[in-house]
Amino acid sequence: MSSAASNRRSEPVATLGSSQRRKPRGDGGQPKRSTAKKGTKKAAKKGKPVPVIASRSSMIRLRRSRVHGRGAFALRRIRKGTRIVEYLGDRLTHRQADERYAEKSDRDNHTFLFIVDRGVVIDGGVNGNDARFINHSCDPNCESVIDDRRVFIESVRTIGPGEELTYDYQIGRDRNDPPDVDEIFACRCGAVSCRGSMLWPPRRKARKTQGGEKRVDKGAGKGGK
Repeated sequence: MSSAASNRRSEPVATLGSSQRRKPRGDGGQPKRSTAKKGTKKAAKKGKPVPVIASRSSMIRLRRSRVHGRGAFALRRIRKGTRIVEYLGDRLTHRQADERYAEKSDRDNHTFLFIVDRGVVIDGGVNGNDARFINHSCDPNCESVIDDRRVFIESVRTIGPGEELTYDYQIGRDRNDPPDVDEIFACRCGAVSCRGSMLWPPRRKARKTQGGEKRVDKGAGKGGK
């Protein structure tokens, strides 16, 4: 969900309070909860400089969104696989991000912090660009991609003029989450497949079968961001 406040996807795409920040999984690409945001895939190494895509005024425009606050909308047809915009902002260490938002309320679901990897967090709320207003959806038309320790938003299907850009924030869960954490991070994307929360579904505990083998119930969600 896009964040109107300067703290916090994963909008996305994801961000949270320092004591609740999720540590990045593997190479990052997830939102930071007190400092976290959106889900991301890692681009293949190409060995060439990665060009800056700060904004594309001919491609997207910000306006009021039915999902949350302001959103980014396509001004023209955007083909599948298009690298639309770079997620920009202050580049911080995890410690700096935690200190910056140490006083943030646990119940504040706005987030502009994006985990790149174990060493870098991007704070889109400071020196950020339009990318921070791209909202979350459980059935998105975009995804976030990490390339050379930078985050880009790319289309995963063709997007029509006037359609809102979205990606799955994939915000991770934490053992210290309050019981109503899914309400705090409620999703209002309206998709048929909406899971009702910007958080990944909780992991199902493995249980033993009669033969003593461990199994996980079908439909178990991905742990996360």
